[in-house]
Amino acid sequence: MADSVNISQVYKARLTDEDFRKLSRFITEQTGIKMPDVKKVMLQSRLQKRLRHLNMTSFKEYVEYVFSEEGLQNELIHMLDVVSTNKTDFFREPVHFEFMEKTILPEHIEHYPLNRPVKIWSAGCSSGEEVYTIAMTISEFKKDHPGIDFSILGTDISTEILQKAVDAIYKEEKTTMMPMELKKKYLLRSKNRKKKLVRVVPELRKKAAFRRLNFMDEHYPVNESFDVIFCRNVLIYFNREKQEQVIRKLIERLRMGGYFFIGHSESIMGMDLPLTQIRPTIFKRT
Repeated sequence: MADSVNISQVYKARLTDEDFRKLSRFITEQTGIKMPDVKKVMLQSRLQKRLRHLNMTSFKEYVEYVFSEEGLQNELIHMLDVVSTNKTDFFREPVHFEFMEKTILPEHIEHYPLNRPVKIWSAGCSSGEEVYTIAMTISEFKKDHPGIDFSILGTDISTEILQKAVDAIYKEEKTTMMPMELKKKYLLRSKNRKKKLVRVVPELRKKAAFRRLNFMDEHYPVNESFDVIFCRNVLIYFNREKQEQVIRKLIERLRMGGYFFIGHSESIMGMDLPLTQIRPTIFKRT
């Protein structure tokens, strides 16, 4: 009975303006994610999950814990997991994958020996749909160019969402943009059809590695260079200054002549970057 009382109290808990400002400033400092006043209700709703987990009944108690020594060590990563927005689907913004198939991959086999794999970084990969879409695109290209190989790195700030990417289990509704032939080839359906779940086949899962990365870190723990970097629908959460800082650090790992993708709702116009626009939302390092 006590548990139900606690849950009821959690749902009645309200985030004061003062506590919201403390948390929003801290979240922006740590992640670059903008937290204007209009996001107060959203933040309150998402953090109720953490209050329940910690058996707390007020946001005042939670805020005090977050800023304690123990909280900074143990709670920060969980709070950021809850706060970060993760929404994606397979083959979202398909023009980018068509450009990979028709331009980037043919260029690669023309300029590099076949034993030189295509290296791609999905920065802000969320639950992995983008990573596996890239893997499917190259695997389809590979049918006519069997010598080509590839590797994909996916990074995100949320450890919880990265685990979903590693597991590679998705609701069938996430695959609506996929052609049926690709679904049959690259997705395994759950034995329990009522669950309506699919899992990416092992041969594609082996091509992907996942790692936690915070865009606000001074140095990114990524040492290799890449032929392609996807950073789509991530920049919209940062202010203009942070956007440029993030892109600069990303393209330090992009080889000369490599390609950089952003989302269709994003723009880097006016930024002083060593990138040349090839198509809307597609850039080349120069």
